[in-house]
Amino acid sequence: MTPHKFTVTAARGMLPLLAKELAEMAIKDTKQEQGNIRFTGSLEDAYRVCLWSRVAIRVLLPIAQFNAETTDALYAGIAALAWEDHIDAEGSTIAVDFNSFRSKIHHTQYGAQRVKDAIVDRFRDQSGLRPSVDLHQPDLRINVYVKHNQATVSIDLSGESLHKRGYRVSSTAAPLKEHLAAAILMSANWAQLARQGWGLLDPMCGSGTFLIEAAMIAADIAPGGHRDYFGFLYWKQHDKAVWKQLKAEAERRRHSGLARLPKLRGGDADPSAVKAAQDNIAEAGLADRILVEQRNLLDWPSQAKQLPATGLIVCNPPYGERMGTVAELHHLYGSLGNIVSESLPAWRTTLITDNAELGKYTGLTLFDSQPFDNGPIACQVLHYRAVRPLSAQSQERHAPVAEPIVPEFTHQAGYIVSEHGEMFANRFKKNVKHMAKWAKKNDIECYRVYDADLPDYAVAIDMYGDHVHVQEYAAPKNIDPDKALQRLNDVMHLIPTILNIPAAQVVLKLRQKQRGRQQYEAQASQKQRLKVMESGLAFWVNLTDYLDTGLFLDHRITRQKIATLAAGQDFLNLFAYTGSATVYAAMGQAASTTTVDMSNTYLAWAQDNLALNGFVGEQHRFIRANCLEWLQAAQQEQQRFGLIFLDPPTFSNSSRMDGVFDIQRDHASLITLAAALLTDDGKLVFSTNRRDFKMDMMLSETLNMQDVSHETLPLDFKRNDKIHACWLIEQVQS
Repeated sequence: MTPHKFTVTAARGMLPLLAKELAEMAIKDTKQEQGNIRFTGSLEDAYRVCLWSRVAIRVLLPIAQFNAETTDALYAGIAALAWEDHIDAEGSTIAVDFNSFRSKIHHTQYGAQRVKDAIVDRFRDQSGLRPSVDLHQPDLRINVYVKHNQATVSIDLSGESLHKRGYRVSSTAAPLKEHLAAAILMSANWAQLARQGWGLLDPMCGSGTFLIEAAMIAADIAPGGHRDYFGFLYWKQHDKAVWKQLKAEAERRRHSGLARLPKLRGGDADPSAVKAAQDNIAEAGLADRILVEQRNLLDWPSQAKQLPATGLIVCNPPYGERMGTVAELHHLYGSLGNIVSESLPAWRTTLITDNAELGKYTGLTLFDSQPFDNGPIACQVLHYRAVRPLSAQSQERHAPVAEPIVPEFTHQAGYIVSEHGEMFANRFKKNVKHMAKWAKKNDIECYRVYDADLPDYAVAIDMYGDHVHVQEYAAPKNIDPDKALQRLNDVMHLIPTILNIPAAQVVLKLRQKQRGRQQYEAQASQKQRLKVMESGLAFWVNLTDYLDTGLFLDHRITRQKIATLAAGQDFLNLFAYTGSATVYAAMGQAASTTTVDMSNTYLAWAQDNLALNGFVGEQHRFIRANCLEWLQAAQQEQQRFGLIFLDPPTFSNSSRMDGVFDIQRDHASLITLAAALLTDDGKLVFSTNRRDFKMDMMLSETLNMQDVSHETLPLDFKRNDKIHACWLIEQVQS
């Protein structure tokens, strides 16, 4: 794409946050100036800023610069520009924003008039036609800034201030602007806290701006995704294909992120404010994700037990210039501090005020502050420490079990399913009815009900009790992104509707080719665990924090085979992940189990899974180690096992391993190493999920090799016989 120079504006105090946003968007060639950041990039970069920046005000594309000491010079410079490259004369609308700084032209309204006249006259001279003026949402908004008599002319790609998200349908007195609420939350490090499962409470929520912005940050929702107007949409150089792709990407991220949304609650003593907040939340599509109720500030201690152990209180309380004097307000701030200290001591507090002295009445410990403007009022954002922070261990103990975020739920009102969506609905209903009976008969709570049965609906859908895990397969590049997105929207609407469950219990992930342990890497860290049952055994799964859930459903029969082979044997589980195979071996009365993995997180998960089923004691060992190094050491120590399960990653370049591991290239040496630890009559179960895997049959010269891939393929995975390869291996008896 052709590089352009852009200018992004932001309010006082927000430039550092904007700079961080641009860096996260991989926009590198930036220069920070007073009130704006300039960068060089593509139109896609500029569109991304319009869609994703939470603090930017406008995105400008400078097209010309010239001397404008007089209004005649301004007129001439504007008239000389090729406006026909940007807009058509007939049926189009324009608007002009004009500002000057230390220049001879200081009458902004007259300056704007002269710019408009120059554009209109150029079109009239060329064709006799002219665009009209629309000050609200024009087809093209022109920004002219004259500084020291030098005019910079720009196309305003944002069209109107980016703080207008499109969800505010109701308002209250002195509402907080959306970009300011987002900036306050960003300065409080809310995104990271939300990933850790912290809750959020706004006890004086007004029209709900903090709650909505917090939800959009936590759920990775594009702040511009709800807008139907940008300044580039009717611009002649608009790249529709790029914008379509960005919008589709944002919608997928929204679907996926909503499943990771922590508990958000708000309230207000004013019933009209509560109604406004609920209206705005519904317009933002978050009615089933945020709970708002009429509640006085002093009533919140009664709700403490229903809130997470850790969280962030954020609010815009009344302050002097707006609502009264310090003397009148210090009791309110004192009450807020008492509520935190006595009822929510592990919660942090962030508030905005025009008088930092008021903040002292909270009695809380201030650890940071930032200057932000609330409209014309210069304010301070105050961040207070938790009175008694929870330790990491305490947070683990308080980790929530997955549940609907709010007690009531709704589905997307007015959603129209596409023509092909009815076909998906019929297939999904049929599969659910059939598979639910099979699962109940076989004592299974976790199973696959749909796997791209219809090519147009390329998703895999797995049941985990009354929760659903959806994986969307990456669409080929030749598929229209609008059509692919429509089908995904159908899926995400129809699943909770058909199953009659809250939409919050449907989790979406994009499934692409993964390299090695990438599927194990954290996408969040909420630690919302869900207990599920399989063959009479219980397992903890996590549907939100990782690409995989902690239980590989296609290995169900493989695990059952391990149980039948384990009686009286010393069992070794290599690359053990969450230890589900170890649980089956223990159930099969293995004499001992040894579980080896590089990750402390997964070893702890494996221990929890064994303990959940009552398998505890010294006979169950958990070892954090590089499996390749551990195998070599175990061989030297002449350790022996009667049963080994070997399920390595397809590919790994983990920082905790030397070199790069590739299952196709390295499986022969790995199997040889593991088989060397077998007792004379021991058995090795080897499995891999690499779709094009080919076993090195040279191994059969020293080992008995039995391909059991087909017999270990569960009924719910019969549509895909390449889901895994599985081999039963024994030493050749002399």
